[in-house]
Amino acid sequence: MTNSLDKLREQIDALDQQLQDLINRRAELAHQVAEVKYAEDPTPVFYRPEREAQVLRRIKERNQGPVGGEDMARLFREVMSICLALEQPMRVAFLGPEGTFTQQAAIKHFGHAAQSVPLGAIDEVFREVAAGAVHFGVVPVENSTEGMVNHTLDSFMNSELQICGEVELRIHHHLLAGPHTRQDKVTRIYSHQQTLAQCRQWIDTHMPTVERIAVSSNADAARRLKDEWNAMAIAGDMAAELYGLEQVQSNIEDRPDNTTRFLIIGRQDTPPSGRDKTSLLVSGKNRPGLLSDLLMPFREKGINLTRLESRPSRIANWSYVFFIDCEGHKENAELAEVLNTLEQQGNTIKLLGSYPKAVL
Repeated sequence: MTNSLDKLREQIDALDQQLQDLINRRAELAHQVAEVKYAEDPTPVFYRPEREAQVLRRIKERNQGPVGGEDMARLFREVMSICLALEQPMRVAFLGPEGTFTQQAAIKHFGHAAQSVPLGAIDEVFREVAAGAVHFGVVPVENSTEGMVNHTLDSFMNSELQICGEVELRIHHHLLAGPHTRQDKVTRIYSHQQTLAQCRQWIDTHMPTVERIAVSSNADAARRLKDEWNAMAIAGDMAAELYGLEQVQSNIEDRPDNTTRFLIIGRQDTPPSGRDKTSLLVSGKNRPGLLSDLLMPFREKGINLTRLESRPSRIANWSYVFFIDCEGHKENAELAEVLNTLEQQGNTIKLLGSYPKAVL
């Protein structure tokens, strides 16, 4: 038995050495890629969303186990993150403070080698990306339970930034207590308003008399427990770990499939990856049948809409802008014809970006 274990461990050690050598070889090639790019262009583009999406899809498709395809892709995501950092250290802004689900989404998309920069508001993320202070930003756009994040939609109206990618993150909320919390004396719960809404039924059932206080983020809620003895917070794993809190009750969200979608915003255009989405703003003169006229070209070309929302245009009362997400890339012939038809109808179109569908 001992000899058999020793032999297996020797094989594992040998494989570990091979893996280490191969990862370092990959890193050397990444460094050479950077040198070639700098030789061809003094301001090269290092992060290629379409290229990374294609690589991660292939990893999942060719994986044969026993490691799961998703886990294998996450492992390679970190290797790619480290190699990209050797080409160019990446700075990514997110809706802070540290410990938010938005930071978790940023790490999921860019890996731990990217430097995540917390900012206090969604419009600050847009401004920092536009100013070039960071390379990319990550902002929440919709939740499967509570719908759209209107602040993000409104920020696109006055921004020239492009959507470069998307992240889907399964959201689990936990009831947290601090080191000084007297759990039998709790009178208030802190959390973000969206989180309180996503856990409404659980709170109604288990803590109906406790005051619910909405704060700027779940991480801010967790941070407040440091100095309070009569309060609890609702937040996720990252915030609980960051602030050293106890998980009194786990997964208290009302829907087990609760998912939030985040957008990656940047200053670059993204070529087709093969499985893409396009987001756009469309506005037209208020008239009977306006929405029907906007949607008909998509139906005629067989293009699936994945999201349709309206927001006040801020130009005139009862005037609206339509946010549309659809499948396909703007360079696809069918979608290009749809966009042309919409313009011929006299509508104003603003392309927010074509980008790869979420892989992880």
